[in-house]
Amino acid sequence: MTTPATARELRSLITDGKLELSLQEVDVPTPGPGEIVVRIEAAPINPSDQPLLLGPADLSTLASDGNVTTAAIPEAMAGMVAARIGKSLPAGNEGAGVVVAAGDGAEHLIGKTVAVLGGGMYTQYRKVPAVSALVYADGVTPAQGASAFVNPLTALGMVETMKLEGHTALVHTAAASNLGQMLNKVCIADGVSLVNIVRNDEQAKILTDIGAKYVVDSSKPDFRTELTDALFETGATIAFDAIGGGPLAGHILGAMEAALVRKTPPVGGYGSPVHKQVYIYGRLDLSPTTIAANAGFAWAVGGFLLTPFLMKVGPEAVQKLRQRVADEILTTFASSYTSEISLSEAIQPETIRGWQRKATGEKYLINPTL
Repeated sequence: MTTPATARELRSLITDGKLELSLQEVDVPTPGPGEIVVRIEAAPINPSDQPLLLGPADLSTLASDGNVTTAAIPEAMAGMVAARIGKSLPAGNEGAGVVVAAGDGAEHLIGKTVAVLGGGMYTQYRKVPAVSALVYADGVTPAQGASAFVNPLTALGMVETMKLEGHTALVHTAAASNLGQMLNKVCIADGVSLVNIVRNDEQAKILTDIGAKYVVDSSKPDFRTELTDALFETGATIAFDAIGGGPLAGHILGAMEAALVRKTPPVGGYGSPVHKQVYIYGRLDLSPTTIAANAGFAWAVGGFLLTPFLMKVGPEAVQKLRQRVADEILTTFASSYTSEISLSEAIQPETIRGWQRKATGEKYLINPTL
């Protein structure tokens, strides 16, 4: 396969007080020993991509001349991005495509469809180490295999963390998301009880349609009672929270405590001695996290990120998880997209307003070949 000398790449640049999104012409890399060049044909826009893409920009100020899109950075937020001022950064955590060139030792991958991780995937050609590529069976398309790392490995990482820390069931918020649906499929297959927290009837139906047993709606007046009942039945004492801010994490801890006390009334005034854990892995709500006084004393709130988890469990365990994703990419870890867009479309103001909403059931896929 032949490759062009140059290609287009999406870049995010922050200058004093301003965000700029543009497409830049870059050299197509030449692979060295053990390296491959992938023609990227599909790269999803995940919530985890948005901090690099947009920073703390005020999206009400989005403007474009057709080639460059800009937005103002509020002065109060400027300190958050001081370290990247003046740096033009490639974006896109993951993607998939076809191997078009390979260095010594990797020639057998030419023509294969692979998924790749490592940043800079909103580009037409990406060079990566061959060992980092997830190779698909014949018949899997780049679009089908584009979301192979961020959501699938996070879902598997949640279940593995539950097991490693001695819990037997778990709770997930914003549970009707693409990730949440994968997590349900994993838990159903592995026999793990999962309590799903959603915000409306439509989201609840998405999950019950794929077999979810425990779904509670945080918008209902009896939410906390139903949550406590589900926790009593499942024994879940670990939660993964995509909301982050507000009282939800505290409500979960309080309901866990109530369920534990119902099972085994504690001796003394400090509540249940069973440890309860909430991991925040997203910030759909940027307000402070609040914990009420009804959670007892045996609890903790921390952060959960995929990369530290993968480093913790080690390469052998990671390889097993990766292989499961490759084997089940059309079933357990299948993703669907509401919009397929070009690199140029991805940086237009109206499109940005669409993909930045992080709305359930609305997932955007960039196809750099368009």
